[in-house]
Amino acid sequence: MSGHSKWATIKHKKGKADKARGKTFAKLARQLEVSTREGGGDIASNASLRTIVLKAKAAQMTNDAIDRAIKRGMGEHTGAAFESITYEAYAPGGVAMLIDALTDNRNRTASDVRLAFSKSGGAMAEPGAVGWQFSRKGVVQIDKSVSEDEVMMVSLEHGAEDVVDDGDAWRVTCDSHALYELKASLEAAGMTVVSAVSTMVSSLQVPVTDIADAKAILRIMDDLEDNDDVQDVYANFDMSDAILEEAAS
Repeated sequence: MSGHSKWATIKHKKGKADKARGKTFAKLARQLEVSTREGGGDIASNASLRTIVLKAKAAQMTNDAIDRAIKRGMGEHTGAAFESITYEAYAPGGVAMLIDALTDNRNRTASDVRLAFSKSGGAMAEPGAVGWQFSRKGVVQIDKSVSEDEVMMVSLEHGAEDVVDDGDAWRVTCDSHALYELKASLEAAGMTVVSAVSTMVSSLQVPVTDIADAKAILRIMDDLEDNDDVQDVYANFDMSDAILEEAAS
């Protein structure tokens, strides 16, 4: 199990999730507006918007808030023009990271991202140095009220590539285009879908056992997630529960 999903759980347990909720909603609203502006407000024909709506619902953003953001995107645009940028970087311990941003000031965002890494012992990477190992996948987490065999039986019939034990849930990975069909099929079979997201998954996992490195990695992630321009952070670190708990304390 990757440490990135564990870190989300740790933040929730430590009360950081409530603090970040408002910032998360603001970022999602920006993504919804930009996606609508670029591809239209119909989720049937705008795959990007469909993915963001699913992500917003998983974050418990209300339908009203989602609709308002889409309507803003469909209206006349008089504000700042945002552009999408992906940064590649290395954190301590050789951990690879991808950072997706939506910004109206490329220089400001690049400087902020660079600072987040440099002050914690990381460094920016050249384009392509990190990105090659990440690919977009659909990831569905299923409540463990059902057995792994039950999950596999339904999942493999509807495009799943892998089913693994993710601690508190079963994690099902699929091609990102199969995410919605897979989620619907699992729910139709009576299973509880904890989350369903389109995300970037690394083909490599980097074990992190050094506490100093672990603390630096989590500090970088905190700094990036606190940045209004940064929309998503993907990392390939793998930490044990004990290391992650200690590093997050």
